[in-house]
Amino acid sequence: MRLPQSITRPLSVFFIHIPIISVLLVFALAPAHAATGAAQLTASPSLLRFGSIDVGQTENLLVTVTNGGLTSVTLSEVSVTEAAFATPNLALPLVVPAGQSVDVNISFTPTTTGWTGGIIKFSGSGPNSTVSVQTGGSGVDSQAVTASPSTLSFGQVPVGGNSSLPLVLTNARHWAVTITAIQIFGSEFSISGATFPLKLSGQQSVALTVNYTPLSAGLNGGSVFVSGPAVTIPITGTGTTSAVGQLSISPASLSYSSVPVGTTDTLPITVSATGGSVTIASDSTNNSQFVLTGASFPLTIPSGSSMSFNVAFTPQNSGTISGSLSFTSTASNSPNESLTGIGAATAYTVNLSWNQSSSAVGYNIYRSTSSTGSYTKINPALDSNTAYADGTVAANTTYYYAATSVNSSGMESSPSAPVQVQVP
Repeated sequence: MRLPQSITRPLSVFFIHIPIISVLLVFALAPAHAATGAAQLTASPSLLRFGSIDVGQTENLLVTVTNGGLTSVTLSEVSVTEAAFATPNLALPLVVPAGQSVDVNISFTPTTTGWTGGIIKFSGSGPNSTVSVQTGGSGVDSQAVTASPSTLSFGQVPVGGNSSLPLVLTNARHWAVTITAIQIFGSEFSISGATFPLKLSGQQSVALTVNYTPLSAGLNGGSVFVSGPAVTIPITGTGTTSAVGQLSISPASLSYSSVPVGTTDTLPITVSATGGSVTIASDSTNNSQFVLTGASFPLTIPSGSSMSFNVAFTPQNSGTISGSLSFTSTASNSPNESLTGIGAATAYTVNLSWNQSSSAVGYNIYRSTSSTGSYTKINPALDSNTAYADGTVAANTTYYYAATSVNSSGMESSPSAPVQVQVP
């Protein structure tokens, strides 16, 4: 460092002062040097682990960029080393005041199978105003373990309060898969419900509970990482110091009577907000045979008010069918609506008729499910009519019918040309 001329001239004459001035300069410059080298921007977390994601699908994780300096920083550029990673919805330039933070979504969309790693670098104005986040994830053709829901959103929760959401992990394979451990990222989040390592048989599930306890106001992001199959479930929640409403659903459960397969029946529900207004962002059901109708999201229910909707049930198969309905909202709770219905197989009847034979005293009707297969007589007794109703058919089946005539001597004619009938 070059010293100012006003100082160097006296030093060239009074040599005895040089050590004293040198010592003072060392102590005076040290703090200034340390401040210059301190990072003004930090990122939390500095490492994002996406896990395994189906090729072509997108997953988002939250990163908080904090300005820990004494002056504001203008983020002007984001560079990404791998195109599979991006920062959607981040508008630049963005001013981050001193001591403030900004939450940034990082997305991962694998285009090929296998591991992809990258670095996302945020650059701003001023010295030491860059920060990097390491990212990594794998593209797969299909995930061994699926999560329901695939993302968790707690909405608004009072600071110091607690909210819980269910999480179900299901082995999508027909063979056993071992979950070695569960890691949760984000100090405000915790998980309970099972002990690991845990082996899941084919199609077997395990139910977990994720808890959110905000420590301060503002948006919090985190994730659940399932070691073994390498699945990531993003989590978000917002701590608030203002009054947060609660949702209630009436009735608490819906039960549908017998509904013919392929037809639709609806039942009403009422959703109410208490203790504060609630904004509902979306709904979800864990069974596509149940669908909420009459709602357009997002919508806000004022405190003390209610809204009515319908839940439609369209069974795709016969038997008892169950499901549940939930909402993603700003409410401090997450009520679930229990849904149950019975799918009834549709009864079909095939009506047959033919021309009368002058010598016949009766007729027999034969049926087959193959045009070249053997035929079986379906009328229990000789039919004297020229028509027959077959009420023993099944849906989604093709049948072939033939008729014979029988004379007074009991002689039976050869079968008629077969008639093909497709039952829907």
